Amino acid sequence: MQTFNVLPRAALAGEFVPGDYFRKLERAEICRGERPLEIDLGCGDGSFLMEMAREFPERDFLGVERLLGRVRKVCKKLTRRGLENTRVLRLDSRYVVEWLLPEAEISRLHLLCPDPWPKLRHHRRRLVQMEFLEAVRRALVPGGEFLFMTDHEEYFQWAVEKVGAFGKFQIEEWTEESFFYPKTDFQQQWEAEGKSMFRLRCRKVVAG
Repeated sequence: MQTFNVLPRAALAGEFVPGDYFRKLERAEICRGERPLEIDLGCGDGSFLMEMAREFPERDFLGVERLLGRVRKVCKKLTRRGLENTRVLRLDSRYVVEWLLPEAEISRLHLLCPDPWPKLRHHRRRLVQMEFLEAVRRALVPGGEFLFMTDHEEYFQWAVEKVGAFGKFQIEEWTEESFFYPKTDFQQQWEAEGKSMFRLRCRKVVAG
């Protein structure tokens, strides 16, 4: 029988490697017991991920990052800081959401400062599309949240329009004072340049 999940390298401490990349994950593979599970798509240098893990030790977190260099750095930081409630998966964010995440098991899914693909001909590469939103909704627990943040106003308006057309999320208020929410490395950089952040907080509507 051919095996598809063998890495060309040893798995890192703090790295999550699925037993099979071609089936939905089981909750027990990525989360301990009934603890809330949060996903950070495109976790970058891990600053947001680690601050959340430190602040909420009762929750489990999974960072998703495509670039191996970033995964290595984040795993080293997690190990050094002893954050046992967090792991990192090296994979494409769209694939993880649409094909791997278990149904109705994710408490919050974070998409922070993604590539806005500003050119019109590249808009199809944007992560926020109707198929993606449907996959997010499937993965969230009833009442779970999808949180999207960007400094790119046109991408923000695009996301608002897509969510409105999708029609299966309730838009909630989200300000800096709403709840504890650490800043990503990109957010800190852009705010230092005087840019504003645009926030979209979506709650999964529970059918009545």
